[in-house]
Amino acid sequence: MGLARNTVRRLAHSATADELLIGQWTGRTSILDPYKPYLHQRWREGPFSARRLFEELCERGYEGGKSVVKEYVRKLREACPHDDPPRRNPSVRDVTSWITRHPDRLNDDQAQQLKAVLDHCPELEQTAQHTRAFAELMNNRQGQHLGQWIDRVQADNLPALHSFVSGLGPDLDAVVAGLSLPYSSGAVEGHNSKIKMLKRHMFGRANFDLLRKRVLLAA
Repeated sequence: MGLARNTVRRLAHSATADELLIGQWTGRTSILDPYKPYLHQRWREGPFSARRLFEELCERGYEGGKSVVKEYVRKLREACPHDDPPRRNPSVRDVTSWITRHPDRLNDDQAQQLKAVLDHCPELEQTAQHTRAFAELMNNRQGQHLGQWIDRVQADNLPALHSFVSGLGPDLDAVVAGLSLPYSSGAVEGHNSKIKMLKRHMFGRANFDLLRKRVLLAA
């Protein structure tokens, strides 16, 4: 109990990392000793991984093992913990992924970050609503509602979605059919991809007769 009190008292009154790291393990001679002041300096600048600090020490002539550095960094982390680093701002890819994903598949943190982003950009909020509405048309095969969706998109000032809607115009009947009927060309596309793969494997190696046999055997 007395030893524990002394330890707590020492930690409470320590002002530097050197004072915190006093103990049996620091009293021994180590190949790391000449580099400890540099490690303390780097640790004060911010939390770094043991691997990065090991690489920096090697550039400065350190010839010891990585495990020695890793153990010392662990002690530094326990003695001088840093506050949690600030959360990274979501990237464009993050926001795009969250918008195109079903809301039920977002965790609480992702949902909160997405809400914060959409609250700061009304145009993006409208885009997200239209994107999710279009996803419902596809998933529920409600092609008969496509015209209403197009009217809602055109009523908002969203040039990018207007371009998408314009592209649907020439093939509108086919798009409605694709959003309504249960048929799919996935199987045909799968066979086409398989044939293309065989052609790439055999390019410059065999003639058409062998390619024909491989295609028939793969069918």
